[in-house]
Amino acid sequence: MEAPMKLACILGFIVLVSIAGMEGVDGAGECGKSNPDNEAMKLAPCMSAAQDDKAPVSDACCSQVKNIGKSPSCLCAVMLSDMAKASGIKPEIAITIPKRCNIANRPVGYKCGPYTLP
Repeated sequence: MEAPMKLACILGFIVLVSIAGMEGVDGAGECGKSNPDNEAMKLAPCMSAAQDDKAPVSDACCSQVKNIGKSPSCLCAVMLSDMAKASGIKPEIAITIPKRCNIANRPVGYKCGPYTLP
């Protein structure tokens, strides 16, 4: 029962972020013109893997991480975003997902806040 409630809270937060984002900024950030919070929503398939290092990482999760990971600074911003924190993501576990997905060209050693991509 807790998971549906968490999902409802996340979806509500997305709506608020989307509305607030309509006022927008013209400059590009870590994720280009996309906001890291918006990019974090693409990582919904990674929810359990980002909370438990023993949880399996789905193919859908790996695909999204590989896509976002083309820009290490964007991947870092997404993992440390307010959206990720609000959804219960544990950055110290989320940071291990690229390795757990066996992404060959992942940004090994990239500093992401207090964390380092393994």
